[in-house]
Amino acid sequence: MAAMSYYQRHIFFCLNNRESGENSCAQHGAQQGFNHCKARIRGLDMAGVVRVNKAGCLDRCAGGPVAVVYPDAVWYTFVDESDIDEIVDKHLVHGEVVERLLLPDNVGR
Repeated sequence: MAAMSYYQRHIFFCLNNRESGENSCAQHGAQQGFNHCKARIRGLDMAGVVRVNKAGCLDRCAGGPVAVVYPDAVWYTFVDESDIDEIVDKHLVHGEVVERLLLPDNVGR
C-alpha cells in the first residue's frame, strides 16, 4: 500500500537574487508572488494540503519569475497577483494545469 504524502502539492517559488546584476527572479516580483500565494492558500484553509515554499535558484532565470508545482512537475511563469490567483484556483485547488502560464521547456538560465 502506497503511503500518503503529507501535502498534496508543493509550489516552489524561486526567490534568487543575483548580486552580479544578471537576470534573476527576485528582480521580477517573485517575493510578492510568493507572499500572495501563501496568503491565498492560508485564506482557503489549505495550509495542510498545499505547501508554499521558498526556493533558491531553479536555473530557469530567463523565464523569471518562476514557480514549480510538485509532484506534478509543472513549471509556471507569472506577472502579477491575478496570475497567482489563477494558479491557486485552477491548479493547486482543482489540479487543472494553467496552460497560458506554462514556462516553455526550452527556457533556461
